[in-house]
Amino acid sequence: MTAGSNGGLDEAIGRRRFLGYVLAAPTLVAAAELAPPAPAADARLPSPELTELLDLTDVMTAAALPTSGLISVEVNPDGTVSFALPRVEVGQGITTSTAMLIAEELAVPLERVRVTLADARPELVFNQLTGGSNTTIATYTPIRVAAAIARLRLLAAAAAELGSAVTDLTMKAGMIIDRSGGGIDIGALAEKAASTKTRQVAVELTPRGNFAVIGRPHNRIDALDAVTGRKKFTMDLDIPAAKPTMVCRPPTINGTVGSVANLAEVRTMPGVTDVVVISTGVAVRAETFGQCIDAVRALKVSWKPGTAEGKSDESVLRELEAAELPLGLRPPAPTVEGKFTFYFRSNSALEPNCAVADVRADCAEIWAALKSPIVAQRTIAAKLGLPPSRVAVHVTEGGGSFGRKLFFDAALEAAEVSQKIGKPVKLMWHRADDSRQGRTHPMATSRVRVAYAGGTVLSYKQRHTSVSTDLGHGLGEIITAMAARLPVGDIGFSQTFFHLSQAMSYRFGASSQLLSETDKGFNTGSMRNVYSPDVTCARELIVDQLAARMGKDPYRFRHDFLRDDRSRAVLAKVAEAGGWGRPMPVGTAQGIAFHAEYKAVSAALVEIDCRPETVNRPIRDGVTGPRVTKAVFAVDVGLAVNPRGLEAQVMGCIMDGIALALTSSLHLDNGHFLEASWDNYFYTRQWNTPPELQIIIMPSTSEEPGGAGELGVAASMAAVACAYGRATGTMPTSFPINHGTLSFVPKPTVPPIPQSPADGLNGAR
Repeated sequence: MTAGSNGGLDEAIGRRRFLGYVLAAPTLVAAAELAPPAPAADARLPSPELTELLDLTDVMTAAALPTSGLISVEVNPDGTVSFALPRVEVGQGITTSTAMLIAEELAVPLERVRVTLADARPELVFNQLTGGSNTTIATYTPIRVAAAIARLRLLAAAAAELGSAVTDLTMKAGMIIDRSGGGIDIGALAEKAASTKTRQVAVELTPRGNFAVIGRPHNRIDALDAVTGRKKFTMDLDIPAAKPTMVCRPPTINGTVGSVANLAEVRTMPGVTDVVVISTGVAVRAETFGQCIDAVRALKVSWKPGTAEGKSDESVLRELEAAELPLGLRPPAPTVEGKFTFYFRSNSALEPNCAVADVRADCAEIWAALKSPIVAQRTIAAKLGLPPSRVAVHVTEGGGSFGRKLFFDAALEAAEVSQKIGKPVKLMWHRADDSRQGRTHPMATSRVRVAYAGGTVLSYKQRHTSVSTDLGHGLGEIITAMAARLPVGDIGFSQTFFHLSQAMSYRFGASSQLLSETDKGFNTGSMRNVYSPDVTCARELIVDQLAARMGKDPYRFRHDFLRDDRSRAVLAKVAEAGGWGRPMPVGTAQGIAFHAEYKAVSAALVEIDCRPETVNRPIRDGVTGPRVTKAVFAVDVGLAVNPRGLEAQVMGCIMDGIALALTSSLHLDNGHFLEASWDNYFYTRQWNTPPELQIIIMPSTSEEPGGAGELGVAASMAAVACAYGRATGTMPTSFPINHGTLSFVPKPTVPPIPQSPADGLNGAR
């Protein structure tokens, strides 16, 4: 049975009542179909309030709706319920929240819901792209409608079986029970409730007041497998004859192979089965990854220059300065101004970049954690010279992403290697590969000017200039497809993304935020929260300066200028819970910041210790600096499907914010990044993780969920920056704050990186 719903008819048939479809199937299968909303009648060019009319979440949701009827819920004879999620689980907990939606509407125990990840399905078009904190928002209603239609069919089948009226039946714990206490398991009805033909039905969703699962905190359904090592990631798959494979990569970004002096010699090394030149380097296939590493180190390669040849932090900053859009004439009023620099940051996930490929003469199979599997399938097919229908792409669970797995470079490489050698491969990048040749968050600058008079802010202008952000993973295609309905005019992908994601939350008079991008020579990606951490950090630092200039407390100033009660409520909550304004020792301070995005609002309060004895203390991993000692975060996402999952997401966002403000960056020198692994790239460590951490999920009467996976980064980073400025008496303008101090000895530039310094020096070429 398949069920669908038509959102365009929602108003006609009731607020919670939808039309759907029962599909012809041997067992009960149900799906949902929602029509996209009509375009806004009052479509104008970008304005400060554009995101109130239409934001990126709206665009992504509308793009996914037309194919929502192609995803289905199936009730199985064993009493379990199956659902193939068309998004990828990379640690954000969407398999759990999805299972909760189904369990709610079908009144089954959570453990009886089986959520798997769908293979690449080109017919889903834009409904199979994971990003923009959009999964829960876009799938919330379609999944519930499909499950509700399955419920309707099960009740009808049970009524016939038990000889009862449907109104006399209740569903509980996977059973349908009549008034006498007799019951039947839903599994026994899976075939009886099925349909021999597809038919349209109307269904009513469970009202929020009756929720028993949604909105309650639940542990992850995959938690036990994760902590016991049973969870299967790409490298855990046992694909016949797929052997370990690694790539010797160039010393500079996007360099290419000129020649290899010792291919024949390396092919005879222990365990090595194949060595072949590919478009990104020299691939080695062997019996073990250790043998791959040995072979890669032994290769003598002459490299051609890459796309960032000779470039450094300083030269890229000069490019950004030349590309900056003007702020215009200075207004005849007092102003507060600032310019901020944000260096390159690594977009590597905890799980190394990896994929498995088995390419035959007339077909191919790929296994990888992919956020954009349809684009991956199409691109890999073109690379192999095969029709997309002959390339099966299996989506696996991933160990982290934060935007990285929107790109499928490992899968593309694995396919190329497998085709060239005619054997299956299990390809994995070395840690240094992702630091030096992987995706990076672009270097950027942000210039802000605010004019004020008395107690009024007259204007706000922000000019954000960035190395080009690559949106070629599928999000750009969504923007292209929806272009005619977007009130932003004829502008590029990145500019459209920027306008649809950046909200002006304060009553700051005539305001404008513009983006300019330059230099496509880097492998960039939309890291967690994309432009917002940098843009919000710059804005909130200027807000602190503006408050000081106008003689107001930073918290009170924000509270007075925020646009709505919902925003003021989260800010007031963190100020109250965090004890804003309490006496602090010299060299320590509080910082507070606000951010709105993804139909949600958030605020962060942090306390930081910048005293010399803290900053200069010896640290085992080689980096020192300020420590965030306390963090309080309040968030209103509307309906929180799984509050426990939301809390975990926000915790991760806070750690990202601390890292971006204080410690995490890549140093570009002569066309390559100096960082080569996590021991060089200083993400938030235990020593600068706040010992006091509080997450506050605000109560909400909203019927709809907002996005949460990325929301907390911007406010957290900004709050840390503001706290640092108050503790030191100097507004920081360069991020991360410790970027200017290189606290490690760079490793050689030919990965995989040797394990010992001596080995490294001997192997450097």
